[in-house]
Amino acid sequence: MSPSESPSPPRRYVSSKREAAAAETWRQLVDAASRLLEGGPAMVSMEAVAKAAGVTRLTVYKQFGSRRGLLEAVFDENGRRWGIARMAEVMQNPDARAGIGQAIDLLCEFWGSHPSFAGLHDAAAGDPEFAEALATRNERRRMVFNTLLQRLDGDAAARRDCADLVFGLTGMPMFRTLSATRPPAEVAEAMKTATFAVIDAYRLGLPANGHGSGT
Repeated sequence: MSPSESPSPPRRYVSSKREAAAAETWRQLVDAASRLLEGGPAMVSMEAVAKAAGVTRLTVYKQFGSRRGLLEAVFDENGRRWGIARMAEVMQNPDARAGIGQAIDLLCEFWGSHPSFAGLHDAAAGDPEFAEALATRNERRRMVFNTLLQRLDGDAAARRDCADLVFGLTGMPMFRTLSATRPPAEVAEAMKTATFAVIDAYRLGLPANGHGSGT
């Protein structure tokens, strides 16, 4: 083989191995943080996560940049694993009331699927930066209900007020209050009852003297 034909170093192979190793480290750190969060937000520090995952604190900072970045990753990754992307299908439901009910079922199933989700909301109370990031994620929930409510006939101002009320009724604070004495499925039913009562009170999607089905 002539010098001009000598093979190039296997850079792509080495790079792929490094990327795979980095992804695995990222996953281990998210898992470690999720477990720690079950004990409360105060349990989650960069040092504690590093120790739980068996890496250095510098590794955690390199992966997430900050505690806020770490907590955001925990929320998003747990949502991805659980399948929160199914909400996109719910938004396409042409039957707005059915879609709203499905959205509430998914939210309650999601929030009840892992103790760390409630912990993330606790963390926001003492972490303004993370609170802002979490608020952005909560706006996705508002978008789901706004999209579905737009399919119901009614006054624009009434629809706006209704959307704000539904947003409040279907949030984590309400879920935590109701789930103290109920399983997630019963919480979903209570939320749907309240949500459809609000929708009917604002007469969205109702004929002149009609009533909604509540489902």
